[in-house]
Amino acid sequence: MNFTAIQLLEAKSRKELIEIARKNNISVDGILDKLKYEMELAKLQSELVNLQQWVKKKKKRVCVIFEGRDAAGKGGSIKRFKEHLNPRYSRVVALTRPTEVEKGQWYFRRYVKELPNPGEMVFFDRSWYNRAVVEPVMGFCTENQYDKFMIQVPEFEHLLYEDNVTIIKFWFSISKKEQKNRFDARMKNPLKRWKFSPVDMKGQELWERYTHYKEQMFSKTHTNFCPWTIVKTNNKREARLESIRHVLSQFNYDGKGDSKIQLLPDPNVIMRYHRSVIQIDI
Repeated sequence: MNFTAIQLLEAKSRKELIEIARKNNISVDGILDKLKYEMELAKLQSELVNLQQWVKKKKKRVCVIFEGRDAAGKGGSIKRFKEHLNPRYSRVVALTRPTEVEKGQWYFRRYVKELPNPGEMVFFDRSWYNRAVVEPVMGFCTENQYDKFMIQVPEFEHLLYEDNVTIIKFWFSISKKEQKNRFDARMKNPLKRWKFSPVDMKGQELWERYTHYKEQMFSKTHTNFCPWTIVKTNNKREARLESIRHVLSQFNYDGKGDSKIQLLPDPNVIMRYHRSVIQIDI
């Protein structure tokens, strides 16, 4: 049993809402969890606003990369990062497949054009790392192109690091069972069905192949100057909150901590990659 619209309007506080629930035998566990999540999210987003103002003031260039298997929660997390930021100084980059002209160019060229300007934060919904995992898994690149990329990418990122571009690389890790559940949910929801693509359909079938290339990517592109950060959880809300905390924890911006919320991420969810890390998407 759920709350009616009238019951929700009658409740003026959390205490009153709980009392109405008890009187009407309504389970409040899920509702309270959602309320807690929304309260935490609002406070963390206010911290992100402070961070953005500092980035703009100091003319910093911040690039946050979101990678992971299909349905890992990248887009939903980016939405929460971006929700209350000034659109003049923040962008989401989600490039489509390269054109014929772009295919003949240096691979990184089309991504270089999207890098942050001074005072800007850019969120990459997938990035140049398409060539590290998706492309070789799906046969969208040659073995030679893959090998060349894996050699060049640490050098490319080191150039950005030396030019004072801050790069934060996230890998959103989910289990095979959770991915299937999310695929099924997408197909049942007409508002989310558009997210499901032919590439997604191969996600379960080629799971082990994805795992192989993912591990190769970590071992060859995880560096001191540009490390991989694993977001290890099947819980979407937890992934959003903890990934925001991680980004906030990386900067000493003006007004940091004004929201009085914990800004250090949960180490059981957010962790740097290393070969002994036990992941849930293997």
